[in-house]
Amino acid sequence: MWKGNTVIDRLNIDYPIIQAGMAGGVTTSELASAVSNAGGLGNLGAGYMAPEAMVDTIKEIKRFTSRTFGVNVFVPQYPQATEEETAGANKWLEPYRAELRIEQEPTLKQDLSLFEKQIEVLMTEQVPVVSFTFGVPPREVIKDLKKEGRVVIGTATTVEEAIINEEHGMDMVVAQGSEAGGHRGTFSGAFDQAMIGTMSLVPQVVDHVKIPVIAAGGMMDGRGVRAALALGAQGAQLGTAFVTCRESGAKAQHKDAILNTKETDTVVTSVFSGKPARGIRNSFIEEMEKGDGHHLLAYPLQNMLTKEIRKEAASQNRPEYMSLWSGQSPRLSTSQSASSIVESIVTYVEREYEEAVGKKR
Repeated sequence: MWKGNTVIDRLNIDYPIIQAGMAGGVTTSELASAVSNAGGLGNLGAGYMAPEAMVDTIKEIKRFTSRTFGVNVFVPQYPQATEEETAGANKWLEPYRAELRIEQEPTLKQDLSLFEKQIEVLMTEQVPVVSFTFGVPPREVIKDLKKEGRVVIGTATTVEEAIINEEHGMDMVVAQGSEAGGHRGTFSGAFDQAMIGTMSLVPQVVDHVKIPVIAAGGMMDGRGVRAALALGAQGAQLGTAFVTCRESGAKAQHKDAILNTKETDTVVTSVFSGKPARGIRNSFIEEMEKGDGHHLLAYPLQNMLTKEIRKEAASQNRPEYMSLWSGQSPRLSTSQSASSIVESIVTYVEREYEEAVGKKR
């Protein structure tokens, strides 16, 4: 049933099942390689990684698999904040730092050359698939990657963003529905106007671009993937489904939270990073959202301010102060291996296809 699937053909994989490139340590080399070895596309979420760490992890992935894999990076944003704004943001965070015994406030210093260095690593290490989130990179970057034979994939939360990705030369585009966990990829227009569900977004994007569309958001098993393919997507990208798997680098508290929560417990919030992201509601979110929002800095500045809080909260087993990213389908989460997740999806989709063909006969 997979014959003629553009995503499979272009990426040189067995099945159009893609593990999302979730940044922050979730996508270990073991996870990415396991998904690729199972016939899907494993991805390293390198958004926050230093070039040296990227090289080491990419080399590990290459040792663990000979199959195609990808790396996801963030299109950079460089917002500015005044001393007054920074002081106001820190004032709201002081109680958490005091409770967690964090003595120093972080320095807001952005590496303006990080993205350029990350691209150099992707070129040097000959990463076969490169995906982007939070915007579209310069045309020259896309052109250079494609010239070296790399497949480049963009992210869109609206039809307009998908068209922009196509116009800039992306080979494929991920249509990220509002059900998705973690950060929203919105880059054109207000995020609240881009909160479009996967079932609605995918077919509209398919109808307006010629490049292959990969569905994302809320899918956790074969049923979701089958539905995405029926809507016209050529592939399906799953994130939260892999967060709780054995090879995931997610903190134990993060995994437990997803495995023991329900669909009504997730919320889209900017309090951790300054950018809207879907995660499990906890006391940090509830308390921080009592303000008028002016105490939050833009991404990635707010992310820098809360980084040590989130890190110490995990270390001290305080999940109420952690960013517990999750999509809207946590009840479907499991703690099985990454390969088992891929295999169960493939089995379901193929069985449903065969039954449908049999009925037509």
